[in-house]
Amino acid sequence: MSWARWQRAAAFGLCLCPVVTSCSGVQSTLDPAGKEAESVATLFWVTTVGGLLIWAVVVAISQYAARWKRETISEKAAGQMIFWGGAVFPVVVLTALLAYALWLMPFLRPFASPGEATTRIEVVGHQFWWHVVYHRADGSIVVSANEIRLPVGERVEFSLTSADMIHSFWIPALGGKMDLIPGRINRLSLLAQRTGTYRGQCAEFCGTSHALMAFPAVVMEPVEFEAWLEQRSVSAATDPANAGQAVFFREKCGECHSVAGTEAKGAAGPDLSHVGSRLTLGAGRMENNETNMARFIANPSLIKPGSHMPGYQSLSQEDLSVVAKWLKGLQ
Repeated sequence: MSWARWQRAAAFGLCLCPVVTSCSGVQSTLDPAGKEAESVATLFWVTTVGGLLIWAVVVAISQYAARWKRETISEKAAGQMIFWGGAVFPVVVLTALLAYALWLMPFLRPFASPGEATTRIEVVGHQFWWHVVYHRADGSIVVSANEIRLPVGERVEFSLTSADMIHSFWIPALGGKMDLIPGRINRLSLLAQRTGTYRGQCAEFCGTSHALMAFPAVVMEPVEFEAWLEQRSVSAATDPANAGQAVFFREKCGECHSVAGTEAKGAAGPDLSHVGSRLTLGAGRMENNETNMARFIANPSLIKPGSHMPGYQSLSQEDLSVVAKWLKGLQ
């Protein structure tokens, strides 16, 4: 192979690198960790092969006409080539792909049969965060926000709605997306097949921080999941004499946020009952630690444009530090 061809091959390989690396990761539909995501990935690969087949035939015909078949062909042969290669072949392939997609559709959006879904999770979309409620088999509930936990190997049913505008709930590694529409409840069921932490995302433009409206989706062993729910059903330890808790109530934070076991019963913002145990802050915006907690409290609109939470830049560094420490301690 000549040096020029080696250069072209190397350039082509470099161009493929971003495509290849995007086939895996915590937010890749091509690295499925759930039964529904497997169906989505299968549909993608089948349609890709079908498209490549049509492309290959068209390229072969064009190469034949441009390089190998130099002499003029008859009008009848040209008509047959157009009919069979340009009409019949694409119609047959596309019809087969459509039939396959329609056959696969029930597997993409399965309905959980009565008693099949052991866990029901209610999700309400807000600008720009997620309210999450776990409905347990015994009728009790566990309230959380901006994070989804679900057991591996067990079907989970999501009931989805919105408090303000249309959002879209999507965990690419586990299944397809579903819209959250104000005044309407849409249902989605997922069966996770591999433990791990994946990334969910709002997939419908909903305002300034739409791209920053994400959440971690943690797939756990069923025993660990039940233990996690049990732990979250008990109020985190609070101390009225704690300096951070005093700042929290002094600044009227409880009018927008709820903390179980205290007088904070607000519903305008995320529930903070066990906020210290969550993986991220600001709906997937940044790592959950005391430093980031203080930054977000001081100026949330700088970190998350369009946030409805007011900033507390007037608080001293000491006040920010103690309230962040108290919140991080709500495990």
